[in-house]
Amino acid sequence: MKLSKAISRKILNICAEKDITPNKLAGICCLTQSTVQNLIAGKSNNPKLLTIIRICEGLNIPLKDFFDDELFKKIERED
Repeated sequence: MKLSKAISRKILNICAEKDITPNKLAGICCLTQSTVQNLIAGKSNNPKLLTIIRICEGLNIPLKDFFDDELFKKIERED
């Protein structure tokens, strides 16, 4: 699985677990709605780590917990 797809799925899973919309996630994490939508749509082929950190900080989850998921076990490079 490509990294962008894994990140997209992880964000959608988090939204479902926390019962929030992607737009609410953007507000909580001080990100623009377009940034979150691009991550979900897989339009960000190389998402910045800072963006993922902001999502984690906004949701009070450790960065390692974000990536400690089966989704990230077999990532294909996108370069």
